[in-house]
Amino acid sequence: MAAKRAPALDRIDVKILVALQRDGRSTIQKLAQTVGLSARASLERVRRLEAAGVIAGYQAVVELSRLSRPVNVFAEIILERQANSGRFEKRLAALEEVVECWEVSGTVDYVARFVCADLAAYEELTNALIDDENLGVARIVSHVALRPVRRFSGYPETLLGQQPAKR
Repeated sequence: MAAKRAPALDRIDVKILVALQRDGRSTIQKLAQTVGLSARASLERVRRLEAAGVIAGYQAVVELSRLSRPVNVFAEIILERQANSGRFEKRLAALEEVVECWEVSGTVDYVARFVCADLAAYEELTNALIDDENLGVARIVSHVALRPVRRFSGYPETLLGQQPAKR
């Protein structure tokens, strides 16, 4: 089955995406006022964006520091062989402490963000990854986060209206 093609977005669609990135709990009435449409037209556009997969979901932003004092660690991960990447990615996906992971170019293979109860828990986790010969982890370079300077709060408006390159 062919992948569903994203709809062409106009400036109103982009306004909707910007508004929902800022406040995913916005009512349709408030959204309609923000973008200058009727509530019905706004709802139809939101549903179209959801159906096309442009809006992938909604979630609450949890301020974890109000609940606990976890350690955030950014880890550069280098594999011995790329042949192990599938197995390694599957293992990382199963770890709830890995809240984000990117395959990257350059001298490392992955950059992952771990959120653990403490450094001892992080060390135990990474030692298990390194010790598992089936994963082929050559090295993990860890960077303990001291404090957030700027957190992700949505994509730039200028990128929301662009169409993906043809493949």
